[in-house]
Amino acid sequence: MSSFRLKINNWINRLLNHSHDHYFCFLPSPTGTLSAFFLDRLFSGVFMGGEQADIVKNIPDGAIIVYTTKYKSRFEFLFSHTRYRQLRLPVPQLTFDSGIFFLQPLSRIFRICIAYLDELVQRHRIQDPYRSDYYLRALLTSGCGSLSLVEKKGFYRRFVKDKTDPLGYLIEMQKKIDRPIYLVPQLMFFGKKPLPAVPSLVDTFFGTSQRPGRLRKIVTLIRYPGKIFVELSQPINLLQWLSQSVHTDKTIDYQALELRHQLLLQNNRHRQSITGPILKSNEELKESILTSDRMRTFIKKHAASRQEPIYKIRKKADGYLDEIAARYSPAVIRIMSSVVGWIINSMFDGAVIDKAGLAKVKAMSMKGPLVLIPCHKSHIDYLILSYVLYQNNMPCPHIAAGKNLSFWPLGPIFRGGGAFFLRRTFRGAVLYSRVFSAYIHKLLEEGFHIELFIEGGRSRTGKLLMPKLGLISILLDAYRNGACEDMIFVPVYIGYDRIIEEHAYVHEVEGGKKEDENLSQVIRARRFLKKRYGKIYINFHDPISTRDLMAEAPVALERMAQKDINALCRNLGWRIINAIDQQTVVTPHGLVAAAVLNISKPRFTQEELMEAVNAYLAFATSQNAKLADTILLNPDGAMEYAIDRYLSRKLIEKAPGDKDLSEDQADYTVNSAKRSLLEFYKNNCISYFVPAAFTAMAILKKDAFQFNASDLHIEYHFFQDFFKYEFAFDLDRPPVHYVRKTIKSFIDDAMLMPHQTIPDSYQITSSGYRKLKLFAAFLKPYFQSYKVALHFLRTNRKEDLETKDKLKKIQSMGLQMVKNKEIDLIESVSKINYANGLNYFSTNGIKNHEHEAAISHFETLIQTYLNLLGP
Repeated sequence: MSSFRLKINNWINRLLNHSHDHYFCFLPSPTGTLSAFFLDRLFSGVFMGGEQADIVKNIPDGAIIVYTTKYKSRFEFLFSHTRYRQLRLPVPQLTFDSGIFFLQPLSRIFRICIAYLDELVQRHRIQDPYRSDYYLRALLTSGCGSLSLVEKKGFYRRFVKDKTDPLGYLIEMQKKIDRPIYLVPQLMFFGKKPLPAVPSLVDTFFGTSQRPGRLRKIVTLIRYPGKIFVELSQPINLLQWLSQSVHTDKTIDYQALELRHQLLLQNNRHRQSITGPILKSNEELKESILTSDRMRTFIKKHAASRQEPIYKIRKKADGYLDEIAARYSPAVIRIMSSVVGWIINSMFDGAVIDKAGLAKVKAMSMKGPLVLIPCHKSHIDYLILSYVLYQNNMPCPHIAAGKNLSFWPLGPIFRGGGAFFLRRTFRGAVLYSRVFSAYIHKLLEEGFHIELFIEGGRSRTGKLLMPKLGLISILLDAYRNGACEDMIFVPVYIGYDRIIEEHAYVHEVEGGKKEDENLSQVIRARRFLKKRYGKIYINFHDPISTRDLMAEAPVALERMAQKDINALCRNLGWRIINAIDQQTVVTPHGLVAAAVLNISKPRFTQEELMEAVNAYLAFATSQNAKLADTILLNPDGAMEYAIDRYLSRKLIEKAPGDKDLSEDQADYTVNSAKRSLLEFYKNNCISYFVPAAFTAMAILKKDAFQFNASDLHIEYHFFQDFFKYEFAFDLDRPPVHYVRKTIKSFIDDAMLMPHQTIPDSYQITSSGYRKLKLFAAFLKPYFQSYKVALHFLRTNRKEDLETKDKLKKIQSMGLQMVKNKEIDLIESVSKINYANGLNYFSTNGIKNHEHEAAISHFETLIQTYLNLLGP
């Protein structure tokens, strides 16, 4: 009998290859088999972006990778088992606490059954991969596995029945080996729709879109495969995690508990960064806002101070909330996404998106709600940023929009897309202001992203406007009151080769009345669909964490005095404006417009035009400016295309008498009626050239072919103050930094030469003098605008004029001065420049004709600069 048993054991050992390491938790890669073909076809429609694959590819070679999912799902395991092989990523063949039965090769199923039976007969126990350390050997061999964090009765098994915790097992394993173990959270989405506060009947029976049942998974996979996508979250290096001081002295059970908590928190935050927070009904949000302790206390006090019944105040507050609040609708967002995509493809030549910057923003969104702050040049801005976020698996933000956009039929559509509306001023509206602040607090508390335009309105000049800080102040106040753990400010640049509102902007800048938004404008907008407007450029600055910002402050925000909070708000506003400027894209249209306007001659050749363009391009490159992709690929071709576009639109024309000559032989002139339009596109990239303009002007002011760099600093500082309402400056960097940086660029372009013997002295080259004028010419329209403003202050005798009436009079005066040839740039006849000039002179004590000496001083100074620039 014993001989027979020995023969049986030998036969079993030969069958099992002298190893009992045969488990259903391991699935070999089914290459070239029928099951491989089936799985490839099954998961072919599931999307996974290349940036997701990069997360795994950046893990060091030799590391053990374990993909983690929130819930146990063979569906997700089979996806990674199949698609990662196609993407040449580490393929999980091993899954903890789970078995794959129906896809195993028959021969392997037989061996597994024999191994289990032999263990039962020989040792009277069930074969256990933990007890036999099979998981350790398998991971060391294959280098990749998969586990789930939450499973049915998983906590009961670990806590009550004292079964092995896979995370605890990995922690023990990491302590035994030198190879690092990386835990990579994997998330599968069956749609971007946020969870509703109350699940529907379909969700109850078939599971939600975030955790669908088997039937819903299969139906979605077959009928709507494009809805399913997979994302990977940032890996956790278990070796580094265990070395942290907060974990070193803890037991393995406690470490496993902490690790599971961290992975689940990361998983949940990543999922919310894509679907957004739970979507509550409008009535639920309204009730939560109006019945909060702070709001109830305020309403009671407000009613007492106004001596009105409290129900009337509540009714007003309820009406204000209806006036303000968005009606966020996933269905409307899906429809708008399709419409916006069609508009972009019909009107533009595509969008160039900063994918690396967007990835940083997406990662930061897991720490707190985003406050997206783009520059504002067009109504398209409202749509394009939401579209980009939605297409890149992020929830659309709630957008702060002017009340002027709430007209029918677009108002309800915008509300469905996340727009909430605010009045241009809160002055005198105490209750409205408090309701609006409470609404912002609630959005942040729920975890919604917010988009606002710090400039207040669209820029009619092409450059950034000075920051309006009211909404920033409300956001900081909400953060101060505990609305969220962190609040992430994201400066965003949105630019265009050409904007659809260009003619309306020129009309308004030159004194025309702004037309209110209405239905007729929407109907007339159809004509824009027939035109092409070039490319859209979207760049993201590194996000600014409010928590990190406050960590650097000497006093906590909760204990700050109001004046310190106001200073913080101002500094943050300027920081955001500077951040947007740093992300500005230099386009060929902007460079050509700058060259055309800054060449002082009324007629110029294509060669002269290209020389000016190349001087600007060389400087922009030296400053590491962000250049349009067309410039990077083919700079000469990009500039020639921009020139052709301006010729076809008659912004520049062949000079009279040269109509029949070829373009390289003809002289060009600027269409004087369209100079203001060219000024807009010139200003799109002016932020990069402001330091060069200030430095060049300071050099020209020295009126010598040799100068010392230190002599320019005072002049540069004066320009920063003189144009503080025109341009945003990084006040953390002194004038000496920008002067020296600009001089280095001028030397590289052979405009200046260092003196051979005198340190820090430079000489102007023959070509450099001409180029210095090209850079200084950026300031000429502003000097001329301020000259007109001073002329008004000298001659005006009416003291009670409203600002609007003042600007009308200055506008009329500017046109007359152009006609009399006292100034020569029609683009300097700008209401916005005049308003900025009046603000500057007012802060310097010049408010009317009585300040004769100060007016004369500035008039002389401005004329000196204009004389240096020549006719």
